[in-house]
Amino acid sequence: MTFDKFNFLTQIHKALTKSNFKQTTPIQEKVIPLVLEKKDIMARAQTGSGKTASFVLPILEMLANDEREGKAKIRVLVITPTRELTQQVADAFITFSEFLEKKPKVVSIIGGESIGEQLYDIQQGCDIVVATAGRLLDVISKKQMNLSKLEFFVLDEADKMLDLGFAQELDTILKELPSKRQNLLFSATFPPKMQEIASKITKNPVEVTIKEEKQTVDNIKQRALHVNQENRRVLLRELLKTHKWKLVLVFMATKRATDNIAQKFRKYGYEAESFHGNLEQEERKYTLEDFKEKKINILFATDIAARGLDIDDIDCVVNFDLPRSPADYIHRIGRTARAGKSGDAISFVTHDNAEHFKLIEKRCEIKLELEQIKGFELTGVAPRKEKGKAPVKGKRKSKKDKLREKEVK
Repeated sequence: MTFDKFNFLTQIHKALTKSNFKQTTPIQEKVIPLVLEKKDIMARAQTGSGKTASFVLPILEMLANDEREGKAKIRVLVITPTRELTQQVADAFITFSEFLEKKPKVVSIIGGESIGEQLYDIQQGCDIVVATAGRLLDVISKKQMNLSKLEFFVLDEADKMLDLGFAQELDTILKELPSKRQNLLFSATFPPKMQEIASKITKNPVEVTIKEEKQTVDNIKQRALHVNQENRRVLLRELLKTHKWKLVLVFMATKRATDNIAQKFRKYGYEAESFHGNLEQEERKYTLEDFKEKKINILFATDIAARGLDIDDIDCVVNFDLPRSPADYIHRIGRTARAGKSGDAISFVTHDNAEHFKLIEKRCEIKLELEQIKGFELTGVAPRKEKGKAPVKGKRKSKKDKLREKEVK
């Protein structure tokens, strides 16, 4: 269906037209009417399904039809797991409100930028706050943020925030919110902990499930290549030479490995950069812009790029290192084949990670034939497994520290 069916304000339709939004996606078709009916929602949908517009558009419609006089009060709070997704959601609010007579003021709250400036922007008056959980907790602890007038509470990519220890911090946030509000939860998966979180936030949500995983995977040519650990870099160069992809996203396990391999590929003559949480926020922003504009052809990244990275033209995703979580496999490969296009997804399977790859296949309900590339055949035998050492008591990091570290991964 088209967006005309929703009878949005003329100014919002004008913004949709300018952004070339014509046909709705399944989640937009189902969720937008429910939001306009002021229902609480638990929606299950993959990244890339168009869920951001499914809550941004109806919220803007309702804010515009209920303008308030005087200094702006925070009426919308959106929490996301990463800085990049936070910025994308904030940009969506700004883009779709461009032609409104009274534009809502949008403030992003993320790590890596001055908390003082963010507090100043909030205190000057704003309508919409989009935040990462870790920085939001910092702001709340300073008691300079009034959420008593909040009307809309949105959790985006909620299952990812479970990985960051968010469940333990949710109570702190909920204490600051009025009990009467509209709650919108979006998640790619609904594990048991997700149900626990939902029960804290809302009692009778309308559940919406969009099963698009198979369609997304159908557009992606998935391959698993058997290769020795030490030959992965040379094999990647061979694949780049053979396929001549214009835009490639390569996932690495650590920030250090990401920097090292990007440096090596620049020496080989490739336009390559690294992308991870240790970069300054401005560096992260400009690196993504250069990648979108194809000034960078290969982006080596940690899982910070697995969600919230909205780039339509990525030809291939390479799992140089496999993801720790099987669920992240789908999110990683979902960075390609976007906007109806096709794409490639390649995973390097070594002796060390072969068992883990079997777990990924099982959890993601896929089965890939392990290929051997001539000249890079897997040799040797798998190493024997040894029991790890027992954890040292008293050395565990606090949950809040883990949350902040994960935010910049």
